[in-house]
Amino acid sequence: MRRSKFIFVTGGVLSSLGKGLASASIGALLESRGLTVTFLKLDPYINVDPGTMNPFQHGEVFVTDDGAETDLDLGHYERYTTAKLGKANNITTGQIYDSVITKERRGEYLGGTVQVIPHITDEIKQSIISLANGVDTVIVEVGGTVGDIESLPFLETLRQLRWDLGIENTLYIHLTLVPFLATAGEVKTKPTQHSVMKLREIGIQPDILICRGEKELTLDIKKKIALFCNVQVESVISAQDVKNVYEVPILFSQQGLDERIVEKLNMWTKAPDLTSWEEIVEKAKNPKGEVTIAIVGKYVDLVESYKSLNEALTHGGIANNLKVNLDFVDAEEIEAQGPEKFLKKADGILVPGGFGTRGIEGKIAAAGYARKNDIPYFGICLGMQLAVAEFMRNVCGHDDANSSEFNPDTSCPVIDLMQEQRNVDKLGGTMRLGAYECEILDDSLAFSAYKSTSISERHRHRYEFNNDYIDEVKDKGMIISGTNPKRNLVEIIEIPGLKWFLGCQFHPEFKSRPQNPHPLFVSFIEATKK
Repeated sequence: MRRSKFIFVTGGVLSSLGKGLASASIGALLESRGLTVTFLKLDPYINVDPGTMNPFQHGEVFVTDDGAETDLDLGHYERYTTAKLGKANNITTGQIYDSVITKERRGEYLGGTVQVIPHITDEIKQSIISLANGVDTVIVEVGGTVGDIESLPFLETLRQLRWDLGIENTLYIHLTLVPFLATAGEVKTKPTQHSVMKLREIGIQPDILICRGEKELTLDIKKKIALFCNVQVESVISAQDVKNVYEVPILFSQQGLDERIVEKLNMWTKAPDLTSWEEIVEKAKNPKGEVTIAIVGKYVDLVESYKSLNEALTHGGIANNLKVNLDFVDAEEIEAQGPEKFLKKADGILVPGGFGTRGIEGKIAAAGYARKNDIPYFGICLGMQLAVAEFMRNVCGHDDANSSEFNPDTSCPVIDLMQEQRNVDKLGGTMRLGAYECEILDDSLAFSAYKSTSISERHRHRYEFNNDYIDEVKDKGMIISGTNPKRNLVEIIEIPGLKWFLGCQFHPEFKSRPQNPHPLFVSFIEATKK
Protein backbone atom coordinates (compact mmCIF):
# COMPACT_ATOMS: atom_id res chain seq x y z
CA MET A 1 0.00 0.00 0.00
CA ARG A 2 1.30 3.45 -0.92
CA ARG A 3 2.29 5.75 1.92
CA SER A 4 -0.09 8.66 2.45
CA LYS A 5 1.07 12.15 1.56
CA PHE A 6 0.13 15.19 3.65
CA ILE A 7 -0.76 18.66 2.36
CA PHE A 8 -0.94 21.41 4.99
CA VAL A 9 -2.94 24.54 4.08
CA THR A 10 -2.46 27.71 6.14
CA GLY A 11 -3.68 31.27 5.70
CA GLY A 12 -2.33 34.72 6.31
CA VAL A 13 -3.10 38.46 6.37
CA LEU A 14 -6.82 38.08 7.14
CA SER A 15 -9.53 35.46 7.56
CA SER A 16 -12.24 34.49 5.06
CA LEU A 17 -9.84 34.43 2.12
CA GLY A 18 -11.14 31.02 1.10
CA LYS A 19 -8.81 28.40 2.60
CA GLY A 20 -11.69 25.91 2.74
CA LEU A 21 -12.55 26.47 -0.91
CA ALA A 22 -8.89 26.24 -1.90
CA SER A 23 -8.43 23.01 0.08
CA ALA A 24 -11.57 21.51 -1.46
CA SER A 25 -10.41 22.51 -4.95
CA ILE A 26 -7.03 20.88 -4.35
CA GLY A 27 -8.90 17.72 -3.35
CA ALA A 28 -10.96 17.91 -6.54
CA LEU A 29 -7.80 18.24 -8.65
CA LEU A 30 -6.15 15.26 -7.00
CA GLU A 31 -9.28 13.15 -7.45
CA SER A 32 -9.35 14.15 -11.11
CA ARG A 33 -5.91 12.51 -11.34
CA GLY A 34 -7.19 9.26 -9.83
CA LEU A 35 -5.96 9.83 -6.26
CA THR A 36 -7.99 9.30 -3.11
CA VAL A 37 -8.22 12.13 -0.58
CA THR A 38 -9.50 12.93 2.88
CA PHE A 39 -9.52 16.16 4.88
CA LEU A 40 -8.95 17.51 8.36
CA LYS A 41 -10.00 20.97 9.53
CA LEU A 42 -8.05 22.17 12.58
CA ASP A 43 -10.06 24.91 14.32
CA PRO A 44 -8.19 27.01 16.91
CA TYR A 45 -11.22 28.03 19.00
CA ILE A 46 -11.66 26.47 22.45
CA ASN A 47 -15.29 25.42 21.90
CA VAL A 48 -15.54 21.65 21.62
CA ASP A 49 -17.50 22.07 18.35
CA PRO A 50 -19.47 24.84 16.60
CA GLY A 51 -22.82 23.32 17.60
CA THR A 52 -23.57 25.93 20.28
CA MET A 53 -21.96 28.88 18.47
CA ASN A 54 -23.96 31.76 17.02
CA PRO A 55 -24.21 31.47 13.21
CA PHE A 56 -23.43 35.20 12.98
CA GLN A 57 -20.00 34.46 14.49
CA HIS A 58 -19.20 31.15 12.88
CA GLY A 59 -21.52 30.63 9.93
CA GLU A 60 -23.25 27.37 9.15
CA VAL A 61 -22.89 24.22 11.24
CA PHE A 62 -22.30 21.34 8.83
CA VAL A 63 -23.52 17.91 9.95
CA THR A 64 -21.95 14.60 8.89
CA ASP A 65 -23.52 11.15 8.64
CA ASP A 66 -22.09 10.11 12.00
CA GLY A 67 -23.70 13.08 13.74
CA ALA A 68 -20.74 15.43 14.08
CA GLU A 69 -21.48 19.16 14.22
CA THR A 70 -18.58 20.59 12.26
CA ASP A 71 -17.13 23.63 10.57
CA LEU A 72 -18.77 24.73 7.32
CA ASP A 73 -15.54 23.99 5.43
CA LEU A 74 -16.35 20.28 5.65
CA GLY A 75 -19.29 21.15 3.41
CA HIS A 76 -16.84 22.48 0.82
CA TYR A 77 -14.76 19.32 1.10
CA GLU A 78 -17.75 17.02 0.55
CA ARG A 79 -19.21 19.09 -2.30
CA TYR A 80 -15.95 19.13 -4.25
CA THR A 81 -14.84 15.54 -3.69
CA THR A 82 -16.19 12.06 -3.01
CA ALA A 83 -14.63 11.99 0.48
CA LYS A 84 -16.94 10.75 3.26
CA LEU A 85 -16.23 12.82 6.35
CA GLY A 86 -17.15 12.50 10.02
CA LYS A 87 -16.17 13.36 13.58
CA ALA A 88 -12.50 12.63 12.99
CA ASN A 89 -12.29 15.23 10.20
CA ASN A 90 -12.79 18.34 12.35
CA ILE A 91 -10.63 18.89 15.44
CA THR A 92 -10.80 21.92 17.72
CA THR A 93 -8.49 23.25 20.42
CA GLY A 94 -11.26 22.46 22.89
CA GLN A 95 -11.27 18.79 21.87
CA ILE A 96 -7.48 18.54 22.03
CA TYR A 97 -7.21 20.05 25.52
CA ASP A 98 -10.17 18.03 26.75
CA SER A 99 -8.49 14.82 25.60
CA VAL A 100 -5.11 15.72 27.13
CA ILE A 101 -6.63 16.77 30.46
CA THR A 102 -8.70 13.57 30.59
CA LYS A 103 -5.53 11.51 30.04
CA GLU A 104 -3.71 13.44 32.73
CA ARG A 105 -6.52 12.81 35.23
CA ARG A 106 -6.32 9.10 34.44
CA GLY A 107 -2.59 9.15 35.17
CA GLU A 108 -1.54 8.29 31.63
CA TYR A 109 1.42 10.70 31.75
CA LEU A 110 2.92 8.91 34.77
CA GLY A 111 3.10 12.02 36.91
CA GLY A 112 4.99 14.04 34.33
CA THR A 113 4.47 17.77 33.78
CA VAL A 114 1.89 18.18 31.01
CA GLN A 115 2.96 20.85 28.51
CA VAL A 116 1.98 22.26 25.14
CA ILE A 117 5.07 20.59 23.70
CA PRO A 118 5.09 17.63 23.50
CA HIS A 119 1.68 16.67 24.93
CA ILE A 120 -0.68 19.04 23.08
CA THR A 121 1.27 18.82 19.83
CA ASP A 122 1.46 15.02 20.07
CA GLU A 123 -2.32 14.87 20.51
CA ILE A 124 -2.80 17.04 17.40
CA LYS A 125 -0.25 14.91 15.56
CA GLN A 126 -2.15 11.75 16.37
CA SER A 127 -5.37 13.28 15.02
CA ILE A 128 -3.61 13.99 11.74
CA ILE A 129 -1.76 10.70 11.35
CA SER A 130 -4.84 8.61 12.18
CA LEU A 131 -6.54 9.81 8.97
CA ALA A 132 -3.84 8.32 6.74
CA ASN A 133 -5.43 4.89 6.71
CA GLY A 134 -5.81 3.81 3.07
CA VAL A 135 -5.90 7.22 1.33
CA ASP A 136 -3.31 8.71 -1.00
CA THR A 137 -3.51 12.24 0.37
CA VAL A 138 -4.56 13.90 3.62
CA ILE A 139 -5.34 17.61 3.19
CA VAL A 140 -5.08 19.46 6.51
CA GLU A 141 -6.42 23.00 6.79
CA VAL A 142 -5.59 25.21 9.78
CA GLY A 143 -8.28 27.75 10.66
CA GLY A 144 -7.51 31.37 11.42
CA THR A 145 -4.44 33.26 10.23
CA VAL A 146 -0.72 32.98 10.87
CA GLY A 147 0.11 35.11 13.89
CA ASP A 148 -2.99 34.18 15.89
CA ILE A 149 -2.06 33.00 19.38
CA GLU A 150 -4.70 30.27 19.23
CA SER A 151 -3.24 28.55 16.17
CA LEU A 152 0.38 28.34 17.36
CA PRO A 153 0.17 24.75 18.71
CA PHE A 154 -1.32 23.58 15.40
CA LEU A 155 1.40 25.28 13.35
CA GLU A 156 4.12 23.90 15.62
CA THR A 157 2.68 20.44 15.03
CA LEU A 158 2.83 20.95 11.26
CA ARG A 159 6.46 22.06 11.58
CA GLN A 160 7.34 18.89 13.48
CA LEU A 161 5.53 16.64 11.01
CA ARG A 162 7.89 17.51 8.17
CA TRP A 163 10.72 15.95 10.16
CA ASP A 164 8.59 13.04 11.36
CA LEU A 165 7.21 12.12 7.93
CA GLY A 166 9.92 13.36 5.56
CA ILE A 167 10.07 16.19 3.04
CA GLU A 168 8.85 13.89 0.24
CA ASN A 169 5.62 13.18 2.15
CA THR A 170 4.68 16.70 3.31
CA LEU A 171 3.77 19.88 1.46
CA TYR A 172 3.06 23.36 2.85
CA ILE A 173 0.61 25.57 0.93
CA HIS A 174 0.04 29.11 2.19
CA LEU A 175 -2.98 31.17 1.13
CA THR A 176 -2.47 34.90 1.37
CA LEU A 177 -3.80 38.24 0.11
CA VAL A 178 -2.42 40.39 -2.70
CA PRO A 179 -4.70 43.46 -2.59
CA PHE A 180 -5.27 45.89 -5.42
CA LEU A 181 -5.10 49.56 -4.37
CA ALA A 182 -7.20 51.65 -6.72
CA THR A 183 -5.55 54.91 -5.64
CA ALA A 184 -2.11 53.55 -6.51
CA GLY A 185 -3.38 51.59 -9.50
CA GLU A 186 -1.38 48.51 -8.60
CA VAL A 187 -1.39 45.33 -6.54
CA LYS A 188 0.64 45.23 -3.33
CA THR A 189 2.79 42.24 -2.39
CA LYS A 190 3.91 43.46 1.04
CA PRO A 191 1.07 41.75 3.01
CA THR A 192 2.07 38.44 1.44
CA GLN A 193 5.74 39.03 2.21
CA HIS A 194 4.97 39.75 5.87
CA SER A 195 2.66 36.76 6.15
CA VAL A 196 5.30 34.39 4.79
CA MET A 197 7.90 36.01 7.04
CA LYS A 198 5.68 35.27 10.07
CA LEU A 199 5.24 31.67 8.93
CA ARG A 200 9.00 31.24 8.50
CA GLU A 201 9.58 32.62 11.99
CA ILE A 202 7.49 29.68 13.24
CA GLY A 203 9.74 27.35 11.27
CA ILE A 204 7.60 26.65 8.20
CA GLN A 205 8.79 27.53 4.69
CA PRO A 206 5.81 27.34 2.30
CA ASP A 207 6.32 25.26 -0.83
CA ILE A 208 3.42 26.82 -2.76
CA LEU A 209 1.68 30.18 -2.42
CA ILE A 210 -1.94 30.75 -3.45
CA CYS A 211 -2.49 34.49 -3.78
CA ARG A 212 -6.03 35.82 -3.43
CA GLY A 213 -6.98 39.09 -5.05
CA GLU A 214 -9.37 40.90 -7.34
CA LYS A 215 -7.14 40.62 -10.38
CA GLU A 216 -4.97 37.95 -11.99
CA LEU A 217 -1.31 38.31 -11.04
CA THR A 218 1.10 39.25 -13.82
CA LEU A 219 4.32 37.28 -14.33
CA ASP A 220 6.31 40.23 -12.95
CA ILE A 221 4.29 40.24 -9.73
CA LYS A 222 4.67 36.47 -9.40
CA LYS A 223 8.45 36.83 -9.82
CA LYS A 224 8.56 39.51 -7.13
CA ILE A 225 6.56 37.37 -4.70
CA ALA A 226 8.73 34.34 -5.48
CA LEU A 227 11.94 36.29 -4.87
CA PHE A 228 10.92 37.74 -1.51
CA CYS A 229 9.10 34.62 -0.25
CA ASN A 230 11.74 32.08 -1.27
CA VAL A 231 9.56 29.96 -3.58
CA GLN A 232 9.71 29.02 -7.27
CA VAL A 233 7.85 31.30 -9.68
CA GLU A 234 5.84 28.29 -10.89
CA SER A 235 4.69 27.78 -7.30
CA VAL A 236 3.02 31.20 -7.05
CA ILE A 237 -0.62 30.59 -7.98
CA SER A 238 -3.02 33.42 -8.75
CA ALA A 239 -6.47 33.04 -7.17
CA GLN A 240 -8.36 35.99 -8.57
CA ASP A 241 -12.09 36.48 -8.07
CA VAL A 242 -14.32 34.25 -10.21
CA LYS A 243 -18.03 34.51 -10.98
CA ASN A 244 -18.72 30.91 -10.00
CA VAL A 245 -16.93 29.05 -7.19
CA TYR A 246 -16.90 25.85 -9.26
CA GLU A 247 -14.41 27.54 -11.60
CA VAL A 248 -11.70 27.40 -8.93
CA PRO A 249 -10.43 23.86 -9.64
CA ILE A 250 -10.21 24.75 -13.34
CA LEU A 251 -8.42 28.03 -12.56
CA PHE A 252 -5.88 26.24 -10.38
CA SER A 253 -5.30 23.48 -12.92
CA GLN A 254 -4.71 25.99 -15.72
CA GLN A 255 -1.81 27.38 -13.68
CA GLY A 256 -0.42 23.92 -12.98
CA LEU A 257 -1.17 23.74 -9.25
CA ASP A 258 -1.94 20.02 -9.33
CA GLU A 259 1.21 19.43 -11.41
CA ARG A 260 3.32 21.24 -8.79
CA ILE A 261 1.73 19.22 -5.97
CA VAL A 262 2.30 15.76 -7.47
CA GLU A 263 5.78 16.76 -8.57
CA LYS A 264 6.85 17.97 -5.12
CA LEU A 265 5.29 14.94 -3.40
CA ASN A 266 6.83 12.57 -5.97
CA MET A 267 3.47 11.03 -6.91
CA TRP A 268 2.70 9.20 -10.15
CA THR A 269 -0.82 9.90 -11.42
CA LYS A 270 -2.86 9.94 -14.60
CA ALA A 271 -3.53 13.22 -16.42
CA PRO A 272 -6.27 15.33 -14.83
CA ASP A 273 -9.82 15.02 -16.17
CA LEU A 274 -11.88 18.11 -15.33
CA THR A 275 -14.67 17.47 -17.83
CA SER A 276 -17.41 17.33 -15.20
CA TRP A 277 -16.29 20.65 -13.67
CA GLU A 278 -16.17 22.29 -17.09
CA GLU A 279 -19.73 21.09 -17.80
CA ILE A 280 -20.99 22.50 -14.49
CA VAL A 281 -19.38 25.88 -15.12
CA GLU A 282 -20.72 25.95 -18.69
CA LYS A 283 -24.28 25.29 -17.48
CA ALA A 284 -23.97 27.87 -14.71
CA LYS A 285 -22.72 30.51 -17.14
CA ASN A 286 -25.36 29.85 -19.80
CA PRO A 287 -28.74 29.24 -18.13
CA LYS A 288 -31.91 28.95 -20.21
CA GLY A 289 -33.90 31.05 -17.73
CA GLU A 290 -34.02 32.18 -14.14
CA VAL A 291 -36.18 31.88 -11.03
CA THR A 292 -36.28 33.74 -7.71
CA ILE A 293 -36.41 31.86 -4.43
CA ALA A 294 -37.35 33.74 -1.28
CA ILE A 295 -35.45 32.35 1.72
CA VAL A 296 -37.28 33.38 4.88
CA GLY A 297 -34.95 33.23 7.88
CA LYS A 298 -33.38 35.18 10.69
CA TYR A 299 -29.69 34.94 9.75
CA VAL A 300 -30.21 36.65 6.40
CA ASP A 301 -27.54 39.29 7.04
CA LEU A 302 -24.85 36.61 6.92
CA VAL A 303 -25.10 34.43 3.83
CA GLU A 304 -22.50 32.01 5.26
CA SER A 305 -25.18 30.93 7.76
CA TYR A 306 -26.95 29.12 4.90
CA LYS A 307 -23.90 28.06 2.88
CA SER A 308 -24.93 24.48 2.06
CA LEU A 309 -28.51 25.59 1.40
CA ASN A 310 -27.41 28.26 -1.06
CA GLU A 311 -25.18 25.79 -2.88
CA ALA A 312 -27.92 23.12 -3.01
CA LEU A 313 -30.30 25.62 -4.62
CA THR A 314 -27.59 26.47 -7.13
CA HIS A 315 -27.17 22.76 -7.88
CA GLY A 316 -30.92 22.45 -8.42
CA GLY A 317 -30.74 25.34 -10.82
CA ILE A 318 -27.85 23.84 -12.79
CA ALA A 319 -29.79 20.57 -13.13
CA ASN A 320 -32.72 22.53 -14.61
CA ASN A 321 -30.55 24.88 -16.73
CA LEU A 322 -31.76 27.80 -14.62
CA LYS A 323 -30.10 30.64 -12.78
CA VAL A 324 -31.42 30.71 -9.21
CA ASN A 325 -31.67 34.18 -7.69
CA LEU A 326 -31.74 34.10 -3.89
CA ASP A 327 -33.87 36.72 -2.13
CA PHE A 328 -33.12 36.64 1.60
CA VAL A 329 -36.13 37.85 3.58
CA ASP A 330 -35.97 38.68 7.28
CA ALA A 331 -38.77 36.80 9.05
CA GLU A 332 -39.16 39.68 11.52
CA GLU A 333 -39.92 42.03 8.63
CA ILE A 334 -42.76 39.71 7.60
CA GLU A 335 -44.04 39.75 11.19
CA ALA A 336 -44.09 43.54 11.13
CA GLN A 337 -45.44 44.19 7.62
CA GLY A 338 -47.03 40.95 6.41
CA PRO A 339 -45.83 38.50 3.73
CA GLU A 340 -47.35 40.09 0.60
CA LYS A 341 -44.78 42.87 0.30
CA PHE A 342 -41.81 40.50 0.49
CA LEU A 343 -43.03 37.33 -1.21
CA LYS A 344 -45.33 38.35 -4.05
CA LYS A 345 -42.55 38.23 -6.66
CA ALA A 346 -41.08 34.91 -5.51
CA ASP A 347 -41.26 31.87 -7.78
CA GLY A 348 -40.69 29.67 -4.75
CA ILE A 349 -40.55 30.10 -0.96
CA LEU A 350 -38.12 28.25 1.30
CA VAL A 351 -38.05 28.34 5.10
CA PRO A 352 -34.80 26.80 6.38
CA GLY A 353 -33.82 25.35 9.74
CA GLY A 354 -33.06 27.47 12.77
CA PHE A 355 -33.22 27.77 16.53
CA GLY A 356 -34.83 30.27 18.91
CA THR A 357 -38.12 32.18 18.99
CA ARG A 358 -37.15 35.24 16.96
CA GLY A 359 -39.01 35.52 13.65
CA ILE A 360 -41.15 32.41 14.20
CA GLU A 361 -44.50 34.06 13.41
CA GLY A 362 -43.02 35.53 10.23
CA LYS A 363 -41.96 32.08 9.05
CA ILE A 364 -45.42 30.68 9.84
CA ALA A 365 -46.95 33.53 7.82
CA ALA A 366 -44.60 32.72 4.91
CA ALA A 367 -45.71 29.08 4.92
CA GLY A 368 -49.36 30.17 4.98
CA TYR A 369 -48.81 32.63 2.13
CA ALA A 370 -47.27 29.88 -0.01
CA ARG A 371 -50.12 27.46 0.75
CA LYS A 372 -52.92 29.93 0.11
CA ASN A 373 -51.38 31.31 -3.10
CA ASP A 374 -50.14 27.96 -4.40
CA ILE A 375 -46.51 29.04 -4.57
CA PRO A 376 -44.00 26.14 -4.41
CA TYR A 377 -42.95 25.79 -0.78
CA PHE A 378 -39.97 23.94 0.68
CA GLY A 379 -39.78 23.70 4.47
CA ILE A 380 -36.55 22.32 5.90
CA CYS A 381 -36.40 21.15 9.54
CA LEU A 382 -37.94 24.13 11.39
CA GLY A 383 -39.51 25.14 8.08
CA MET A 384 -41.39 21.84 8.04
CA GLN A 385 -42.48 22.18 11.66
CA LEU A 386 -43.85 25.67 11.16
CA ALA A 387 -45.70 24.63 7.98
CA VAL A 388 -47.43 22.00 10.12
CA ALA A 389 -48.25 24.59 12.80
CA GLU A 390 -49.73 26.89 10.16
CA PHE A 391 -51.83 24.03 8.75
CA MET A 392 -53.12 23.15 12.21
CA ARG A 393 -54.07 26.77 12.85
CA ASN A 394 -55.72 27.72 9.60
CA VAL A 395 -56.99 24.42 8.19
CA CYS A 396 -57.63 22.29 11.28
CA GLY A 397 -58.91 25.19 13.41
CA HIS A 398 -56.46 25.13 16.34
CA ASP A 399 -55.82 28.85 16.72
CA ASP A 400 -52.84 28.56 19.08
CA ALA A 401 -51.20 25.50 17.46
CA ASN A 402 -47.46 25.76 17.87
CA SER A 403 -44.27 24.02 18.83
CA SER A 404 -43.84 23.62 22.57
CA GLU A 405 -40.37 25.02 21.98
CA PHE A 406 -41.91 28.43 21.34
CA ASN A 407 -45.10 28.21 23.39
CA PRO A 408 -44.86 25.68 26.25
CA ASP A 409 -48.49 26.47 27.20
CA THR A 410 -50.06 25.86 23.78
CA SER A 411 -53.20 23.73 23.82
CA CYS A 412 -52.10 22.14 20.54
CA PRO A 413 -48.37 21.16 20.72
CA VAL A 414 -48.25 19.73 17.22
CA ILE A 415 -44.44 19.91 17.49
CA ASP A 416 -43.06 18.59 20.76
CA LEU A 417 -40.21 16.79 22.51
CA MET A 418 -40.20 13.02 22.56
CA GLN A 419 -40.63 11.57 26.06
CA GLU A 420 -37.03 10.30 26.31
CA GLN A 421 -35.72 13.79 25.51
CA ARG A 422 -37.39 15.46 28.46
CA ASN A 423 -34.96 14.03 31.01
CA VAL A 424 -31.83 15.36 29.29
CA ASP A 425 -30.48 18.66 30.63
CA LYS A 426 -27.14 18.93 28.80
CA LEU A 427 -27.21 21.49 25.99
CA GLY A 428 -27.26 19.56 22.73
CA GLY A 429 -28.05 16.32 24.52
CA THR A 430 -31.59 16.18 23.16
CA MET A 431 -30.54 16.64 19.56
CA ARG A 432 -31.23 14.10 16.82
CA LEU A 433 -27.99 14.35 14.87
CA GLY A 434 -26.61 12.61 11.80
CA ALA A 435 -28.03 10.11 9.34
CA TYR A 436 -31.38 8.39 9.91
CA GLU A 437 -33.37 6.10 7.64
CA CYS A 438 -36.63 7.25 6.06
CA GLU A 439 -39.28 5.18 4.31
CA ILE A 440 -41.21 7.00 1.57
CA LEU A 441 -44.76 6.38 0.38
CA ASP A 442 -45.35 5.37 -3.20
CA ASP A 443 -47.35 7.86 -5.25
CA SER A 444 -45.99 10.85 -3.31
CA LEU A 445 -44.11 13.99 -4.32
CA ALA A 446 -41.10 12.75 -2.33
CA PHE A 447 -41.09 9.45 -4.22
CA SER A 448 -41.30 11.22 -7.58
CA ALA A 449 -38.16 13.13 -6.59
CA TYR A 450 -36.13 10.35 -4.97
CA LYS A 451 -37.34 7.47 -7.19
CA SER A 452 -36.91 5.30 -4.11
CA THR A 453 -38.92 4.19 -1.08
CA SER A 454 -35.90 4.02 1.23
CA ILE A 455 -33.47 6.87 1.84
CA SER A 456 -31.04 8.16 4.47
CA GLU A 457 -30.72 11.84 5.37
CA ARG A 458 -28.90 13.96 7.94
CA HIS A 459 -30.66 15.58 10.90
CA ARG A 460 -29.94 18.40 13.32
CA HIS A 461 -32.94 19.20 15.47
CA ARG A 462 -34.52 18.65 18.86
CA TYR A 463 -38.31 18.75 18.48
CA GLU A 464 -40.48 16.33 16.47
CA PHE A 465 -43.90 16.15 14.85
CA ASN A 466 -46.30 15.10 17.64
CA ASN A 467 -47.81 11.82 16.43
CA ASP A 468 -51.00 12.51 18.41
CA TYR A 469 -52.03 14.84 15.57
CA ILE A 470 -51.25 12.61 12.57
CA ASP A 471 -54.82 11.48 12.00
CA GLU A 472 -56.17 15.02 12.24
CA VAL A 473 -53.82 16.51 9.63
CA LYS A 474 -54.46 13.54 7.34
CA ASP A 475 -58.21 14.09 7.58
CA LYS A 476 -57.71 17.69 6.45
CA GLY A 477 -55.55 16.83 3.43
CA MET A 478 -51.93 16.78 4.57
CA ILE A 479 -50.09 13.50 4.02
CA ILE A 480 -47.16 12.01 5.89
CA SER A 481 -45.04 10.77 2.99
CA GLY A 482 -41.87 9.90 4.90
CA THR A 483 -41.32 8.28 8.30
CA ASN A 484 -38.41 6.89 10.29
CA PRO A 485 -39.19 3.15 10.51
CA LYS A 486 -37.44 2.42 13.80
CA ARG A 487 -39.04 5.16 15.90
CA ASN A 488 -42.11 6.00 13.82
CA LEU A 489 -41.06 9.64 13.56
CA VAL A 490 -42.45 11.94 10.87
CA GLU A 491 -39.79 12.86 8.32
CA ILE A 492 -41.68 14.33 5.33
CA ILE A 493 -45.05 16.10 4.99
CA GLU A 494 -46.82 17.16 1.79
CA ILE A 495 -50.03 18.88 0.72
CA PRO A 496 -51.31 17.18 -2.45
CA GLY A 497 -53.19 19.30 -4.96
CA LEU A 498 -50.74 22.20 -4.75
CA LYS A 499 -47.97 22.76 -7.31
CA TRP A 500 -45.25 21.75 -4.87
CA PHE A 501 -45.59 21.84 -1.08
CA LEU A 502 -43.18 19.71 0.94
CA GLY A 503 -41.53 19.86 4.34
CA CYS A 504 -38.79 17.56 5.57
CA GLN A 505 -37.47 17.15 9.10
CA PHE A 506 -33.92 16.51 7.85
CA HIS A 507 -31.39 18.74 6.08
CA PRO A 508 -31.12 17.58 2.45
CA GLU A 509 -28.75 20.42 1.60
CA PHE A 510 -25.89 18.63 3.38
CA LYS A 511 -25.82 15.86 0.75
CA SER A 512 -26.17 17.93 -2.42
CA ARG A 513 -23.22 18.02 -4.82
CA PRO A 514 -22.72 20.00 -8.07
CA GLN A 515 -22.22 16.73 -9.99
CA ASN A 516 -25.03 15.03 -8.04
CA PRO A 517 -27.69 17.61 -7.07
CA HIS A 518 -30.07 16.59 -4.32
CA PRO A 519 -33.34 15.29 -5.82
CA LEU A 520 -35.58 17.44 -3.61
CA PHE A 521 -33.83 20.62 -4.74
CA VAL A 522 -33.97 19.54 -8.38
CA SER A 523 -37.70 18.85 -8.04
CA PHE A 524 -38.37 22.11 -6.14
CA ILE A 525 -36.58 24.29 -8.70
CA GLU A 526 -38.32 22.46 -11.53
CA ALA A 527 -41.67 23.29 -9.92
CA THR A 528 -40.79 26.99 -9.63
CA LYS A 529 -39.97 27.04 -13.35
CA LYS A 530 -43.41 25.74 -14.20
